[in-house]
Amino acid sequence: MTPKAGDASARTPLRFGYGTNGLADLRVDDALTLLADLGYDGVGLTLDHMHLDPLAPDLAARTRKVAHRLDALGLGVTVETGARYVLDPRRKHGPSLLDPDPDDRARRADLLLRAVRVAADLGAHAVHCFSGITPPGTDEDTAWKRLAESLAPVLDAAATAGVPLAVEPEPGHLLAGLADFHRLRRALGDPENLGLTLDIGHCQCLEPAAPADCVRAAAPWLRHVQIEDMRRGVHEHLPFGDGDIDFPPVLEALAATGYQGLTVVELPRHSHAGPHFAEHSLPFLRRAAAASPLSNRSGEPSATR
Repeated sequence: MTPKAGDASARTPLRFGYGTNGLADLRVDDALTLLADLGYDGVGLTLDHMHLDPLAPDLAARTRKVAHRLDALGLGVTVETGARYVLDPRRKHGPSLLDPDPDDRARRADLLLRAVRVAADLGAHAVHCFSGITPPGTDEDTAWKRLAESLAPVLDAAATAGVPLAVEPEPGHLLAGLADFHRLRRALGDPENLGLTLDIGHCQCLEPAAPADCVRAAAPWLRHVQIEDMRRGVHEHLPFGDGDIDFPPVLEALAATGYQGLTVVELPRHSHAGPHFAEHSLPFLRRAAAASPLSNRSGEPSATR
């Protein structure tokens, strides 16, 4: 049963992770060891050439090795698929599920199918994905049709594997906000294993509601959470304290939903100092999670803003 909002005794303890796309200069084993040593509960594992390459030979054997390491370190995992150039060295995040060329769409869908298999073998709590940007000259109805058709076999595979597929609304993409997620959900017939990745910074960036309200609205479909600081109207992932988000109410709302997956720090442009930001992000989040939202109404500056 999901705890009722306001019932502090029923709060689900939050589990924090860090994304390997913010540790791109580290070997995957070094990244996992670092996160375990720092006290993280898990990792958002982006399938990329430096971290469990989904296209290189012997994927199943390499996945088993990572699974054993995760188990030894006591880390949970979400499989993320936002690698910039894993499919095409010239097109960032290309090809997408919206490309005019059906073979290109199939390449992206195949990556997601591989991710589902990896997630099942790792015991991951979700597979993350996104729609992509609408190609020039493509009308909206066509783009939505391509997205639904491309995701259908991935959803079937995810259902068979018992791993939720968690679609992320991404600023600038076809599926950019929470309303777009619900449009996709309806188009696909509301499949049980279609869930939502909620990026807290994206809520601050473009959603009309406050981030804490977005969490409450998304709760029934929430399967994965990404978190970072951000400013209104500017899609730039920032270290905690550099943006405008008031985090205690957000984490209070998240705990109240009963969400049991990972809340993963998403700082992909800070890999140059990834260990530093990993070290400093977890204490910030723990302080914010422990702080009462009421404490920020006293007129004193918040230490978690």
